[in-house]
Amino acid sequence: MTRTPQQPTATPRPVDRWDAPLSDQMTDELVARLLRVPPFCDMDPAAFPRSTPLHSLLKNDARFRQVQPGEILIRQGDYGASAFLLLDGLLRVSLEKLDPALIGQAGNKQPEGWRGVVARLLGGSRPLPSQDDSATRGLFLHDFPTALASTRTATIEPGELFGELSAMTRSPRTATVVAERASTLVEIRWQGLRDLMRYSPELRRRIDQLYRERGLLIHLRETQLFSRLSEAALQQVAESITLESYGEFDWRDDPLAEGPVDPYRRGLLEPVVFEKGQPVESILLVRNGFARVWRPEGEGRLTLSYAGKGAVFGAEEAAACALRKETPTWRRSMSAVGFLDALRLPVEVFRDVVLPTLPPGQVTEWAREDAMDPGDSAPGAERARRLDFLVDRRLTNGQEAMVIDLERCTRCDDCVRSCAATHEGEPRFVRQGATLGSLQFTQACMHCVDPVCMIGCPTGAIHRDEATGVVGVNDATCIGCSVCADSCPYNNIQMVERRDEQGAIVFDQQTGQPVLRASKCDLCNDRATGPACQDACPHDALVRIDLSEPLPLIEWSQR
Repeated sequence: MTRTPQQPTATPRPVDRWDAPLSDQMTDELVARLLRVPPFCDMDPAAFPRSTPLHSLLKNDARFRQVQPGEILIRQGDYGASAFLLLDGLLRVSLEKLDPALIGQAGNKQPEGWRGVVARLLGGSRPLPSQDDSATRGLFLHDFPTALASTRTATIEPGELFGELSAMTRSPRTATVVAERASTLVEIRWQGLRDLMRYSPELRRRIDQLYRERGLLIHLRETQLFSRLSEAALQQVAESITLESYGEFDWRDDPLAEGPVDPYRRGLLEPVVFEKGQPVESILLVRNGFARVWRPEGEGRLTLSYAGKGAVFGAEEAAACALRKETPTWRRSMSAVGFLDALRLPVEVFRDVVLPTLPPGQVTEWAREDAMDPGDSAPGAERARRLDFLVDRRLTNGQEAMVIDLERCTRCDDCVRSCAATHEGEPRFVRQGATLGSLQFTQACMHCVDPVCMIGCPTGAIHRDEATGVVGVNDATCIGCSVCADSCPYNNIQMVERRDEQGAIVFDQQTGQPVLRASKCDLCNDRATGPACQDACPHDALVRIDLSEPLPLIEWSQR
């Protein structure tokens, strides 16, 4: 087979946010119009640094959108990178999950099994689901008044901001929003929203208020601790909650640890949320981000565990001490890793409203555990070292990390060959990575809890499948801009040359450079037997494992 000679390649400069405005139609006149409406008219331009002036920020990171009646603006389950402010018109938001077929998500409900594999091989490939707001462009919910007639809905009226939480936290959209009337909106991508929040306390307060109005009760209802509360009691709890944030939101800009981190230096870097021995004045619920749970050890910190979204702290101490009529104190300490968003419930409200609804056996068990010295249940030195390793390198973000036991691995490369054979000769991982003892955390996509690679993709080519959780790339819409590869803190996405059906490299006719596309592990989502790398290992040396909690790795390494 004759191939086209490979021409000299050049690595394209990463597409920077300031190189690619959200819209080239955003003029100075439109920005001036935007600055005359809330919340922008309430912002102080002098509060913004010279490097990021308010006017330039809006011109670069915002655009006007027009939607027609019945047009779907955002869909529940999609990962979006923008917030929206309604300027004129009326939108309707569904408070319940809609039939996926109604909103163009049919086919995402169940992972593909053996029958799906056979059907795809015989009948052609299935459409790859997009998980970005751009996928809803021109998508309409026909006869939407009838379609939403049996669904609980609410309206979004001019002046309301929405979509900001999922954009900033890289979490799925929690509702579907449809235009009820012809409407005009301004869309703000997450980078601009982040800077607006950073330099405008008014906007941050407004977003927190919106969370109180729209998301807080939902969060509390989904928390096991409050599952026995009446609606009136739940409302009382919600009204007493305060919102707090720790650390920097854009954690991906922080350099990840390459080697062991000095415990004293770690203590200086991570903001403390609470410390062992201090009075428990409130119950803390983690809303977003990661936290390290530790106890003092000399001048440093011994990591006991780590926690993410949904974790609750302080309830055990408060319940146990209420039983003994003592003042509760923290049995351990906690600090934010990168960024942490938290809710605080005053301990008095917990004691008076929540505690009476808890099963007596639960409180008794907490009292028994609270009487123990935390050192009794502290991890051994090796386990603590492993926890530090995972948290310092943010590997706790991984839901499908590739871990290799180097004591079992014979370097036969069956995993690499199997991956290449499954992906048309192109392996999707590099068998190298950080090591701890005999464990290697290999450079393969981890399909993260917080997939920062998705937030800058201009075409929505990189997306998460709602049913399987797999973060994949749609080759047909990938434009090779390398935004996802540059965003990945773990270097788990590679830019590779496109090849034609004969295997020859495809070149751009104008620049003469190879046309690139993003390449990453897709967990062999089309294989009914799962990841080919793990399936091919003859020595049980390789596993795809969830690192967002420590137990699975501990159990696997001790098998």
